[in-house]
Amino acid sequence: MTEMKKQYYVEMTVKEISIMGRSNMCNIHTAKKTERTQEEITISGNPAKPQGEDGATMLKRMNESHSPVTCWALEHWQIAPEEELLDIGCGGGATLKRMGEKRTTGHLTGIDYSPVSVKTSLKTNRQDVESGKMKVLEGSVEALPFADDGFDKIITVESFYFWPDPQENLKEVRRVLKEGGTFLLVADTYNKEGLDPKTLENICRFHLFTPTAEEFRKLFEKAGFTGIQIHVKEGTDWICVEGKK
Repeated sequence: MTEMKKQYYVEMTVKEISIMGRSNMCNIHTAKKTERTQEEITISGNPAKPQGEDGATMLKRMNESHSPVTCWALEHWQIAPEEELLDIGCGGGATLKRMGEKRTTGHLTGIDYSPVSVKTSLKTNRQDVESGKMKVLEGSVEALPFADDGFDKIITVESFYFWPDPQENLKEVRRVLKEGGTFLLVADTYNKEGLDPKTLENICRFHLFTPTAEEFRKLFEKAGFTGIQIHVKEGTDWICVEGKK
């Protein structure tokens, strides 16, 4: 290789490294910007009652991020094909879809007081809704629009934090549960020692109601549930509370 070619090669290599360096810095900057934007979207989208375009974007992300804790919680349930199921605070509809995959002849109902959540759930489960296997309604846990003793199993995933009157709302859940039926409450955070600073920050920022495991038990007992079981997953902050009628 001639000296001129060597010099050209060295100069081009340095330029390429420089360009790659700038590109990587841009990627890092973009990642940080994306991370900040996601936090802004969550705040704007309002986890308590998703709203607007940001709410819809947040729900799509939650469909993915809540999947691990939901799958773990559903391991504690044996869902019979013919059972009537209700998802309170159905959000983006991922839990309904997951339960629907286990259904053959029964029926699923989702309810949420956010119009954006209802719309997203309907879109997520369009096929089951169109077939008549599922319906999604707008409504609140404060006054569920269902007759007494209507459902074999009821679940709520990551919504209990925001219930307006947890003790009374649990009584309302029990009202629409059939005798012998089961209610499953699922959360990826509860009050315990060792919560990380970011989790504690979010609890304060979004005003999350996060009882201890023992407080959950007392809430369920006062609402009239029996056979209460509390499951926690080691190495996580996940909790699953199960009560029967």
